[in-house]
Amino acid sequence: MTDWKLLTEAHTALLDTVTGLGANDWAKPTPCADWNVAQVLQHAVGDQLGFYAAITGGQGPTFNPFAPDGELAEDPVALTASALALSAESWAGIAKDAAEVAVPVPPNVLDAHTAVGACALDSAVHAWDIAVATGRPQPLSPWAASEILVAAKQIVEPLRAWGAYAPALEAREGDDEIATLLRYLGRDPRWAAAA
Repeated sequence: MTDWKLLTEAHTALLDTVTGLGANDWAKPTPCADWNVAQVLQHAVGDQLGFYAAITGGQGPTFNPFAPDGELAEDPVALTASALALSAESWAGIAKDAAEVAVPVPPNVLDAHTAVGACALDSAVHAWDIAVATGRPQPLSPWAASEILVAAKQIVEPLRAWGAYAPALEAREGDDEIATLLRYLGRDPRWAAAA
């Protein structure tokens, strides 16, 4: 847990979503094109370790989070809990009004509010990916989605050129905060695996 409410909610969303998944869930397709559930989890874990390494200088992921192989070498819940604990630990020493926080995404330094939103984005949105892929309840709250969108609008555009995010989808009448965030990140809020 962390004093950063948004990050705590995002971390809880990912851990709760992963907890209870069965052996048949890991190979299921997800909204992240070409990645199954195991690969999305590896990427999400790698993202959190990347923030930990950027902030503390500690060990980052030992694999490429942008080319996950889907081979989960350890218990997925333990893997997730460990990465989230390190991420939360790294944020414990960051002042809420810090003007410069090292981050693993361009421009590699952000103010604390934007930086924590970027870290929360990686955890919460991939929790959504895994949840919808495995038939679990979507874990995002409207408040968290709104907060994450503020950070997303500051970091996502440069990353689209690298293929880290799909092009934004057009907004639709009736979109709530969650749908607005998902569409901005190139996700269809009504995504479902092909039958």
